[in-house]
Amino acid sequence: MDPSSLEFDPSVMSLIAELVGTAVFAASGASAAVGKRLDLFGVVVIGSICALGGGALRDLLIDAKPLVLSDWRYLLVAVIAALVVFRFHPALSRVRTMMLVLDAAGLALFTVIGTLKGLDFGFAVYAACIVGVLSGIGGGILRDVLVQEIPAVLREDFYALAAAIGAVMVGVGARWESQIGHWTLMLSAIGVIFVVRLVAIRYRWEAPKPKS
Repeated sequence: MDPSSLEFDPSVMSLIAELVGTAVFAASGASAAVGKRLDLFGVVVIGSICALGGGALRDLLIDAKPLVLSDWRYLLVAVIAALVVFRFHPALSRVRTMMLVLDAAGLALFTVIGTLKGLDFGFAVYAACIVGVLSGIGGGILRDVLVQEIPAVLREDFYALAAAIGAVMVGVGARWESQIGHWTLMLSAIGVIFVVRLVAIRYRWEAPKPKS
C-alpha cells in the first residue's frame, strides 16, 4: 500500500473539525434551551443559532459566503445535535455542567478554526486572532441573549481571554507550522483553550468587579 494514501486530506479534516464544532455548540445551545424549559422548536432554533452564529460571523469578517448558506451539512448537524439533546436530556445529569463543558469545547474549536481561516485569507496575525476570538464567542453570545442570560463574555473574564490565548498560539505558531505540524498546532491550541476555560470555571477566576 502506498503510504501517501494514508495521509489525511486537510480540507476533509477541516470540514470534520467544523462539523464537530457545530454539533458541540448546537448541543450547548440546546442544553441552555432545555434548562429554560423551552419546547422542541425553541430547543432546535436556539441550538442551531448557537452552532451557526459564530461561523457566520467569521465568514462575514473574512468576506466569504457563510458556509451555512452553501453547505446543508452544517444546518443538518446542528439540528440533529439539538434533537439528540432534547430527546435524551432526562438521562443527562447536571445539565448546567454539561452545557459549560460543551461550551468550552465549542469555544476552543471555533476559535482555532476561525484563526486559521483568517490566516488562510491573508489576514495579519492580530487580525486573524480577532476573527478567531469573535468566531469562538459569537455563538455563545447569541445563545445567552436568546435565553435571557447576561452573555458569558461580559461577566466571565476568562471566556474571551481563554479564546485569545489559543488564537495567539495559532497566530504565532503558524510561522513554524512546518516544524510543529498542522495538527499538533491546532490540537494544542484547542486543548489550551478548553483547559483554561474549565479551570477558570472550577476555580472561579474572574476580573475585579465594582464594589457594592
